[in-house]
Amino acid sequence: MDKVRWGIIGCGNVTEVKSGPALQKVEGSELVAVMRRDAHLAEDYANRHGVAKWYDNAEALVHDPDVDAIYVATPPAFHHEYALMAARAGKPVYVEKPMAKNHQECLDMIAACEEAGVPLFVAYYRRGLPKFVEIKRLLDSGVIGDVRFVQTTYLQQAKDNQGEVLPWRLQPELSGGGLFVDLASHTLDILDYLLGPIGEVKGFAKNQAQRHQVEDIVTATYAFESGVMGTGIWSFNTCTHLDKNEIVGSLGKMTFSTFSGDLRIEGLDGLIEEKIIPNPAHVQQPLITKVVEELRGLGKSPSTGITAARTNRVMDELLKDFYHMT
Repeated sequence: MDKVRWGIIGCGNVTEVKSGPALQKVEGSELVAVMRRDAHLAEDYANRHGVAKWYDNAEALVHDPDVDAIYVATPPAFHHEYALMAARAGKPVYVEKPMAKNHQECLDMIAACEEAGVPLFVAYYRRGLPKFVEIKRLLDSGVIGDVRFVQTTYLQQAKDNQGEVLPWRLQPELSGGGLFVDLASHTLDILDYLLGPIGEVKGFAKNQAQRHQVEDIVTATYAFESGVMGTGIWSFNTCTHLDKNEIVGSLGKMTFSTFSGDLRIEGLDGLIEEKIIPNPAHVQQPLITKVVEELRGLGKSPSTGITAARTNRVMDELLKDFYHMT
């Protein structure tokens, strides 16, 4: 297609700055319709962002002949339903992360899109960000030699939600889990991008602080199919904040966060480079550019349903005992 005309299902907070404006700014892309169940909020979004059409019904947006592709920006509980709806309508779909509530839903989405002959993309936008593209280039260049293992530590102080409506990220029926699912999915996906698919997974999930009915600490060990080993710990009720990934190789190591721009590279003789690589104003724009290019026959997206489903499989393995998954 010469120009991709987008419709958003769920024009909420994530679409205000991170993604929605990028659909307008990427070459060959246009946002033509938005949908939210609250008609007033849908109309307000359309008016503020200069979008021609708004709906309070997803079916109506999906079947709008002026909409070529669907962006599903709802909580994960609805990704499966709307992705299948888009596939039945023969329209490509770009789904927020995590891809779905569980791995089986991901497989259903992949199968439906394959049967319909439409592509399926997932908004793991770090695969397009300059920082992680640079990290991958450096790893592939051998600057730290052969990669041996990766360690992740993510610590976060607890937020008091008492007296408030719980955010969907703390409602497993909407998110598939707790903050681990929302935040660790970014890290697990970017490790898949940098080091290849994870094979065997083992770990524990617990609710230590008993603030909510979700996991608040997860520990993990995993073996990548490449032979690289990995460990991770995510805790959301600690005294401090820390966001650190360390990839160690035979000739050096890289240290970087998942959610900010820092990157440190050390060799056998000490520091090689330390820098900050900032994110663009609309953080999803580099990935959306790749998605639009693929839809226009000009390139390939690094994030697809197949790559994203792998992260759901890993999270399912880590959470299965906590949520008594079969």
